[in-house]
This record gives sequence, C-alpha cells and structure tokens, in this order.
Amino acid sequence: MSDDLILYEVNERIATITLNRPEAANAQNPELLDALDAAWDRAADDPEVRVIVLQANGKHFSSGHDIRAVGASDPAEALPKMTVERIYEVEARRFLGYSMKWRNIPKPSIAAVQGVCIAGGLLLAWPCDLIIAADNATFSDPVINMGIGGVEYHGHTWEWGPRKAKEMLFTGRKMTAHEAEQLGMVNRVVALDDLRSATRELAAEIATKHPFALRQAKRAVNQTLDVQGFYAAVQAVFDIHQNGHGHALSESGLPILMLFNDMKTEINKP
Repeated sequence: MSDDLILYEVNERIATITLNRPEAANAQNPELLDALDAAWDRAADDPEVRVIVLQANGKHFSSGHDIRAVGASDPAEALPKMTVERIYEVEARRFLGYSMKWRNIPKPSIAAVQGVCIAGGLLLAWPCDLIIAADNATFSDPVINMGIGGVEYHGHTWEWGPRKAKEMLFTGRKMTAHEAEQLGMVNRVVALDDLRSATRELAAEIATKHPFALRQAKRAVNQTLDVQGFYAAVQAVFDIHQNGHGHALSESGLPILMLFNDMKTEINKP
C-alpha cells in the first residue's frame, strides 16, 4: 500500500494495520492517510476479521500531521493554494472525515501506542475502541502554539473531561501514559517490550466473542455518546478549528500550517 507506508496482515481473525513511516516518526502525509483508510476498509469488509489492531513501527506512534506535505515549504507557493476553503476541504475529508469513519466501523479496534502521540496522532488513536499504551507513551495537542484551540477531531472533552481538557489545551503539555490511564483515555499501560504481545492477547480474547454481539455492543456505546452530543459537538468544534486558519491568513497572509515546523522537536530527543 502506497510504497508500504501502511502494512496489513490478518491472522487468527485479527487484522493488524501498521503505520510504517518510522523515519518520519509516522507523520501523516496524504498518501499515508489514504492508505490507512484503505486498510480500515479492507478490515471492515473482510468477514474473517473480528478485531482490528492499529500499531506503528519505530520509536513513536505518530508525530501528527506532516505539515510539509499539507502546505508548501515556500510561502509564495503556498499562498495561492492554501485558502480557507482549500484547508477546510482537506481537513474535512482526511482529518475529521477519516477519524469519524474509523470510529464507526462496526468491528472492535485497539490502538497500541508507544512514544509520542502528538496532535494528529490523537486522530488515529481516539477513533479506536480501546487503547493500550507503552509506559513511555505521551499524548499531547500543542496546536495552541499555532493559534488554534485544538486539532480537528475534538475528542478532548470526552476523553479527558472538561477540566483536564482545558489544562492540556491551554498549556500544550504532554500527558503521560499513566495519567491517560487515570483519566480513562487509556485502557492499560504495559512495558514497552510487552506492548504488541499485550495488545495481541487482548485482541485474541475479543476475537472469540460473537461478531454480531461485538457489533451491537460497540453500537450501544457509540450511540449513547452521540445521544449525549458527541457527534454534534465534534462537528461544531471542527468549524471553530477552521476559524484559526482564517485568523492566520488574515493576520499574516500565511496558512497557519506553515507555523508548525518548530513544534515537533521532542521527537528527536533520545
């Protein structure tokens, strides 16, 4: 898939989707996201698959969106291309659109997260039904440094609760795996060396259950969240997010994506 940006295999009723761009800390360019979406579709359509596992090769789960791929490196080239309308179209399809689609795939899914999960990385992990985190995993959404109040898929309030969501968004600081577990965002924290085996063990247990029962259980929880306002809130906050892009264009004439280049230095730390 797309020069192996995404790896895919099925074994014992478990489809394993692997982000395979470790040299870029699994930053998400359009090719990777499109291949990832195709892998989700493949797993969803395969009657032999009962559980979907999302994991990542390399040191980090995902450093977020590859800004170099979203906006041109030359501001003069970016200006005529990255209008608010164009940004909205791209993000509605590949960011919010894909995440909501993956969330609602009827089969249970588990994300296995190690290293950093930054901003757009949350858009890959949050749609999964369960999250297993290595003890070195951290989670953050520092896009307030771009002048935006959070990434496109506003799971923050639902995953962290309102007080913690405000703290994390206001400061942009990293949340540890254990803190994420305490807040209920992460199901389990395991040693890094045990991440894949622990995830596989949980997936295998779930795969023994009746697929229709699994589908109905997932629908029950997701529908309850939607009745509580999840779907409407996420759509509304996506439009708030777009205001940030409009503000950047009005202030500097540059897409706000261009201001993000210095925000990922932590992924290069030993």
